[in-house]
Amino acid sequence: MPELPEVETVRRGLSALIIDKKITGVQLIYPKIIQGDPTEFQTAMTGRRFLKIDRRGKYLLFRLSEGLTMVSHLRMEGKYSVKSQTEDLDKHTHVVFDLDDGRQLRYNDVRKFGRMQLVKTGTEDQLPSLKKLGPEPTPETFDAKEFYQTLQQKKKVIKTALLDQTIVAGLGNIYVDETLWMTKIHPETKCNQITMEQAQELHDNIIKELNRAIEAHGTTVFTFAAVNDAIGSFQNELQVYGHKGEPCSRCQTPIEKIVVGQRGTHFCPNCQKPVTAE
Repeated sequence: MPELPEVETVRRGLSALIIDKKITGVQLIYPKIIQGDPTEFQTAMTGRRFLKIDRRGKYLLFRLSEGLTMVSHLRMEGKYSVKSQTEDLDKHTHVVFDLDDGRQLRYNDVRKFGRMQLVKTGTEDQLPSLKKLGPEPTPETFDAKEFYQTLQQKKKVIKTALLDQTIVAGLGNIYVDETLWMTKIHPETKCNQITMEQAQELHDNIIKELNRAIEAHGTTVFTFAAVNDAIGSFQNELQVYGHKGEPCSRCQTPIEKIVVGQRGTHFCPNCQKPVTAE
């Protein structure tokens, strides 16, 4: 699943291609992508312009003229591309927005898990999926002391907690593994066992690592690609994710992979020792 850096990369790529373009028609090849009435979606979208694209966690927010916002989640394998209307559609293209310059914004999704929903601009935070999101991982919005205090109130393990999007938005499997390795925290450490010093360091590493990944245009593993199938390069910077059996770059101990909360989890058993029970 694309995580915050990958979704931000898509946002930037699309912003350079479709802002100020008018939607002249909408083709719903697989209508179930749309949350709500598909016909109403087509009617409401047609004739409006793309004004801006924002991001909230892993969600793309397409700001449209006349006060509407299209909320889009890529889920596992969703991709956007901008192509000429004369170019043949890929077999996994499910939604097509015809633009007034002869091009199309196309949504492709092999698994068909992605979703789009239209809401009035300014009300998107009331959607159940967005309402529960934690702060964006920036110095301005993500407070280290509040982060620590929130962790102290939870008994679940840190890997699971960071994935649930309520403590901080945008983290997924890859960047949770990476930031826990950076901070030398075992993924099965209970949240309330983490010290203030560790919470501060983890907070800083989350911000740092996500920014580094954004600058590298995200991590391309499995099937992720940005706009028009552009790929990122941050996979070359990963220290533990996908490196089972390889030596840790910090201590040379082989990286291990376990399952935490039904998610494959990579860590260094030497650098990230479990907290012993008191």
